[in-house]
Amino acid sequence: MTGRRPTARPVSRTQGLATAATWPLVARSRGELARALASLRSGGQRSTVAFVPTMGALHDGHQSLFARARGLADVVVASIYVNPLQFGPAEDLDRYPRTWDADLERCAAEGVALVFAPTDEVMYPGGREGQHITVSAGRMGEGYEGAHRPGHFDGVLTVVLKLFQLVQPDVAVFGEKDAQQLALIRRMVGDLDLPVHIVGAPTIRDADGLALSSRNRYLAPSEREAALTLSRGLRSGAAAAGDGPDAVRAAARAVLAEEPAAVVDYLELVDPSTFTRAGSEHIGPALLVVAARVGTTRLIDNVAVSL
Repeated sequence: MTGRRPTARPVSRTQGLATAATWPLVARSRGELARALASLRSGGQRSTVAFVPTMGALHDGHQSLFARARGLADVVVASIYVNPLQFGPAEDLDRYPRTWDADLERCAAEGVALVFAPTDEVMYPGGREGQHITVSAGRMGEGYEGAHRPGHFDGVLTVVLKLFQLVQPDVAVFGEKDAQQLALIRRMVGDLDLPVHIVGAPTIRDADGLALSSRNRYLAPSEREAALTLSRGLRSGAAAAGDGPDAVRAAARAVLAEEPAAVVDYLELVDPSTFTRAGSEHIGPALLVVAARVGTTRLIDNVAVSL
C-alpha cells in the first residue's frame, strides 16, 4: 500500500480565500459521509477523528472549537445542520441565520477536513413526525432551558446521538456557553455507553463582554447595549462567591434589575454536573447561569463560580 491518501468526491465546493489543498470535503448524504470518512481514515494506521457539531452561522466561538479539536485528533470533522427537532413552534427555525458560503470558507481556514451538511430528509427520512424514537433528556433537562423550551433538549440529544452514530468520532467538542446542553450530552454519553470522549471549550466573548452567539446578529445597537447586562451581572455574581451562594445570586440579580430591556427568564446558581440548584451548603465548583430576552432575541450565558 502506498502512502497516497484517496480523496472522496465532495458534493460541492465554494470558491474563496482557502486554497484547494485546504478545502474540506463536503458530504450531503449518508453514503457520501461514509465514503469520505473511509477516505480520511485510510492508510496504514487508523486516523482519530474529532467532531464539532454546529448549526452553521459560524463565528469566532466556533473557530475556538475547531482549534480545540485540531489538538485532540488527526482529522477534524464538522457538521452544519439546523436541526428542526430542537425548535419549538414559536421559535426562530425559519429565520435562523444560514451562511453556507462563509461557513465553508471558515471551515477551510480552520483545517476542517470534512463537513457533513445533511438535508432534513437525510437526517429524518420519515419526516419530523416520523422520528418515533427519540432521546429523552429526563429530569436533568426539565429545568432552566428545558422549562422555557419544552422538548428542546430531547431534540438536541436525538440529533447528537444520530450524528455520533453516523460520524463515529473518537472525541467531540462542544462550547461551554451552552452549559446545560453540554452537561446533558456528557450524561447521555455516560448513561448510554457511547464510545466518544466529550470535551468542553471555553466561552468566547467580544471585547465588550458579550458571549458570541449566532443569534447576536439579530440585535440592534441599543439591544446589544442592553444585552451586555447579562455578562455584567454574571461577573458581579462571581465576585461575590466568597460570601456564599445566596450572595452570588443577589449580586447578579441586582445588576440585571438595572436594565428593564433585558427580560430575565431565569438566573440561578447550579451544580455543573447535575444542573440542580446549588444550596447554601454547596462547596466547590458551580455555574451561575442566565437566560434573558432582549427585544425578540433570546440569549443565554454562564460563568464558573468556585464556592
